[in-house]
Amino acid sequence: VSDLRPSALPGSLDVSRSMFDLRSPPHRFMKRYDSVSSVPSSTSSRKDSQGSNRSLDTITLSGDERDFGRLNVKLCYVSSVEQIWITVLHCKDLSWPASCGENPHICVKGILTLPKPVHFKSSAKEGCSDIEFMETFVFAIKLQSLQAVRLVFKIQTQTPRKKTIGECSLALRELSSQESSHWLDISPPSK
Repeated sequence: VSDLRPSALPGSLDVSRSMFDLRSPPHRFMKRYDSVSSVPSSTSSRKDSQGSNRSLDTITLSGDERDFGRLNVKLCYVSSVEQIWITVLHCKDLSWPASCGENPHICVKGILTLPKPVHFKSSAKEGCSDIEFMETFVFAIKLQSLQAVRLVFKIQTQTPRKKTIGECSLALRELSSQESSHWLDISPPSK
């Protein structure tokens, strides 16, 4: 969980005013908690259907519990020209199904869920656990229209075939002229 208010990072540069710091690692300000790590495995065991104990370390995570990675984006609304600026920075700790191959080409597809949806897509990059995109998309849309919708991101493979491997979304209720950075947890694609 990260507190994005200015008081949360004393003495740090104002992220909204500096574009040169796009590649600095934001994770040094963040703490991450996994659902399993909050329970020490040495003291945790459970009985299976035969009644024997086994450690939590041996329990295979189902698809819903597996870590699919995180997507870092920045948002800004320029009210003087009624434009939303969406910057797709990078995917971190990204994973994909083995059926997609070892290094599929991956892109991020964005959707503004307006009555007439607005679609955009990043360029495709070779798959690895950390992929930098650094691409900005600009759309002229009234702020009132945006504050009632969500921004949905779909992480897709382009090769060997087009497939959505994960998704995440963000409400735009608090969109403002102050640039904001967001780390979104990628979930399995909805059915």
